[in-house]
Amino acid sequence: MAARSSVLSLQDELSCSICLEYFTDPVSIHCGHNFCRACISQCWGETDTSFSCPQCRETAREKLFRPNRELGRVVEITRQLSFQVTVTAGGEQGCETHREALKLFCDTDQQLICVICRESQAHRAHAVLPAEEAAQQYKEKTDAQRQKIVSEFEQLRQFLEEQERLLLARLAELEKGMTKMRDENVTKLCEEISRLSELIREMEGKCRQPASEFLQDFRNTLSSLSPRCEKGQFQQPVEISPELEKRLSDFYPKIFVLKETLKKLKDTLPSELEREWVNVTLDPDTAHPELVLFEERKGVRRGHTRQHLPYNPERFDAELCVLGCVGFTSGRHCWEVEVGDEGGWAVGVARESVRRKGEFIFQPEKGIWAVGLWRTRYLVLTSPATPLSLSWVPRRIRVFLDYTQGQVAFFDADSEALIFTFPPASFMGERVRPWLWVEMGSQLRLCP
Repeated sequence: MAARSSVLSLQDELSCSICLEYFTDPVSIHCGHNFCRACISQCWGETDTSFSCPQCRETAREKLFRPNRELGRVVEITRQLSFQVTVTAGGEQGCETHREALKLFCDTDQQLICVICRESQAHRAHAVLPAEEAAQQYKEKTDAQRQKIVSEFEQLRQFLEEQERLLLARLAELEKGMTKMRDENVTKLCEEISRLSELIREMEGKCRQPASEFLQDFRNTLSSLSPRCEKGQFQQPVEISPELEKRLSDFYPKIFVLKETLKKLKDTLPSELEREWVNVTLDPDTAHPELVLFEERKGVRRGHTRQHLPYNPERFDAELCVLGCVGFTSGRHCWEVEVGDEGGWAVGVARESVRRKGEFIFQPEKGIWAVGLWRTRYLVLTSPATPLSLSWVPRRIRVFLDYTQGQVAFFDADSEALIFTFPPASFMGERVRPWLWVEMGSQLRLCP
């Protein structure tokens, strides 16, 4: 353990302060500090005067590079020593038995082995492949299985939607029959009410006649009203038949269960199977001049000086932002970003037309959907900012973009816990790209 700690300390001493990696073709400058030749060349750019050391800020009037071959040899020795210590400690990259790199995969025992294990009695008769080739084969098998599951889910979804359509059509027919029955009953009731009202008015008129006249015509009145009253006996409206009522009661639970099943299916299928993992790299033409890209444009941090870069229209010149090279105009996509718990950073997506020149507020109305860390507080980038109440410290954030539905969501990549989902937005057919912002003291890395 002490040896491993010493190697890590030595690695820090042999790392370039610009790219944070082992020195590559190390050179010493006027103040005695060492850097990678490519890093210090890029840092100084096309400057002809006042060359400043990125580490101590001491300046010189001329550009001076002195190759440091001794340091280069120490770096190579340290690389080898680091591997040996890792193997000795039982690291994932070394064979615990033979102290060799695990470059082969035993298909019979389903485990990684080294070249010496391959010739041993335990594995000599087994099917063995190079580790990278085996990984590729298993990835292809996994992808084929995934496609099969997606196809089965799609067939199930279509079947359930067809069942929903048939049940809703039958329910519509039942409702149509009930509406017709209701209208017929209302019509009959209105006719009865009209006829009875006419009889009542006629009887009230007879009652207002003088007694002699009423009694004189009483027999004729009684004989004419009696048949009319019997004819107009009130007809009770037709009730819903028990059979129809039973059919309705059977349909409603089926439709409810069907809708709930469809909802779960539609929620699960896009999020788990139909999203596309994207290999995101950063676009150097959009990076702010103070940002330094590293690890083959998979990482970004803020440098100590402003680089002399072309003043092209795509580049952010006031805000410390950079866009991803890839852009989307349809589909569902996700990628992951390694973050820290210090300084300031933000991750998310941005419209292609997002403002590049001058300062502006990070918010969806300006074409940016993102979350981030600022002064130890996790925030949603709205105006004003919305605080996030997280009970944990996220190390990797997964960004999920559903362009068709206008959805942008963020998850903790380790626990799968939801961090925040923006309300549905309209991208208006415009291209949307990954977006990063980083302040001094922080750095972000895109996961491979």
